[in-house]
Amino acid sequence: MGKKSQHDKPLAQNKKASHDYFIEDTYEAGMVLTGTEIKSLRTGRANLNDSFATIRNGEIFLHNMHISPFEQGNRHNPSDPTRARKLLLHKEQIHKLLGLTKRDGYTLVPLKVYVRNGYAKCLIGYGKGKKLYDKRESDAKRDAQRDIQRILREKQKNV
Repeated sequence: MGKKSQHDKPLAQNKKASHDYFIEDTYEAGMVLTGTEIKSLRTGRANLNDSFATIRNGEIFLHNMHISPFEQGNRHNPSDPTRARKLLLHKEQIHKLLGLTKRDGYTLVPLKVYVRNGYAKCLIGYGKGKKLYDKRESDAKRDAQRDIQRILREKQKNV
């Protein structure tokens, strides 16, 4: 049986991140979750919209990630679905990210959440926010590329 791809089947994905940020580098971080949170995450009941990561006291925390409470959960079900969740990275990576985010306009953005080898992982992107004209430019490039592909498909059909 062949190896699976690096990031297969994301359980939650932040699709607006590439629209709002220039992502320069990515890091894979483990997530500290409760038992009912991981069960709810595996059923795809998570949302990364408006979430962000911060570094406090040498630790990285993920804020505003919404994981819906598990229906069959017990009394240990977390009452706050958007609580801050700790991310697990090596100390050298945390120090590097701390230095990089001190630069003006740079931030840590969660890109996707997935399960690998039974552990919940979060792909964190380090990037700079786009200005409005940058967003318009990337939209124009995407539209032009779409038009080119459509014309090529039409030519292929006519041949």
